[in-house]
Amino acid sequence: MNNNTALSGLSLKTRNIIKEITEQYTDDPSPRPWIIGFSGGKDSTVLLTLVWLAMNNLRKKEMFLHRKIYVVCNDTLVENPIITDYVEDVLSVIEKEAIKQALPIFVKQTKPKLDETFWINVIGRGYPVPNNIFRWCTDRLKIRPTANFLRDQINEQGQAIVLLGTRYAESSSREKSIRKHETKGQKLSPHPNSPNTMTYAPIKTLALEEIWYIINAIPSPWGYDNSILYKIYADASADDYECPTVVTSKEHKSCGQSRFGCWTCTVVSKDKSMSALIENGQSWLTPLLKFRNQLQEERNKSEFRNPTRRGGQYAISDDGRNQGNYTMEYRQILLKELLKVQQIVRKMKPGITLISSQELAAIQTLWNMDLFHSTKVSDIYGEVTGTKLKFDYTRGVNSKEQTILKQECKEQPEIYNTIMDLLAVQETKAFLLNNYRIRNDLEKVLDSYAQPDDY
Repeated sequence: MNNNTALSGLSLKTRNIIKEITEQYTDDPSPRPWIIGFSGGKDSTVLLTLVWLAMNNLRKKEMFLHRKIYVVCNDTLVENPIITDYVEDVLSVIEKEAIKQALPIFVKQTKPKLDETFWINVIGRGYPVPNNIFRWCTDRLKIRPTANFLRDQINEQGQAIVLLGTRYAESSSREKSIRKHETKGQKLSPHPNSPNTMTYAPIKTLALEEIWYIINAIPSPWGYDNSILYKIYADASADDYECPTVVTSKEHKSCGQSRFGCWTCTVVSKDKSMSALIENGQSWLTPLLKFRNQLQEERNKSEFRNPTRRGGQYAISDDGRNQGNYTMEYRQILLKELLKVQQIVRKMKPGITLISSQELAAIQTLWNMDLFHSTKVSDIYGEVTGTKLKFDYTRGVNSKEQTILKQECKEQPEIYNTIMDLLAVQETKAFLLNNYRIRNDLEKVLDSYAQPDDY
């Protein structure tokens, strides 16, 4: 695409933003990288588009592009599958085209650690699914993975600049938040949570219609078909959102209020975007939506919750309802239902994975650490799928060693169980790469088998 042709189709306001981005890049001689949080949505797409056009301007002038630009996309592993497929396609094109156009733009995908994934916490540990009061997901699934990458860049370069796709027009609360962290008279502002990090929000003054005009009227500088993104938004727009006309053509409407996130999200009362996608032909998402609704409806049922939290603190309401973590029985129910949903969806979308084999193995180790052995993850998996799991969970020793150990402890089977549980704790920590509180967990196992006269 000819850069001059692209710029000619933009408003003076948007051209000035590109000019400002260019100046921010060239006026700072330091190599501190730019980091763009890329979700694949409309705002991050426009942000990257304008940065890309600015870099093409500099390359055309044969100026040295001294600063790396990272396009960082975080996958929570429970994203809406339609968005996941779209983003993977886009990132692949961005990566190849950046090389082809000789631009210092690099794609980086981040994911939560195995120990912190959604299903590890819900099914493995029994965390209640998130709500507005207990919103544990944002930190573990989104903030930490990106923060780890940002920390690596700061350690390497000393500083980093995070480019934000936030806009005043998104909402009054968003505008208030943006203005709160702005530095008067400066384009860059200190990051509120990350030392040695500055933030820069180039598109903060753009209105929704301007965002959609750029997407619909200006060809993607990395050569992707922006109409695919537009259609996703259009299909996901719920009936209660008005779609004002954008001047590109009579077929184009902004439909830009849709919000995409995790398909498991129980923080919102209803997943309007997934419901709208189903109504507009994506019927294969129906089992996911039903399971998501089940998670929300059953979240606070006393019979599915323990009277204590994982740390042992009592969690019973004034009216006698249990408010602790999920019971082991309910965790088994959730795993079985999730695997059923995965089986159903795979008949229509064979490549879909809702829970990985690594997560299943980790859930088994966590169940063992909670001293639950009567039902194994592999049993549930086999019941639902009719196949065996790929991992062979041996709890630290092979079957021959287990047989010998059991024989030696036949007079005192509790000793055998204690040894196996201690091995399970050690294996859990090793598997999840997390030795936090291992001593306490080992002591917990020993305490559970101690007799009163031992004290």
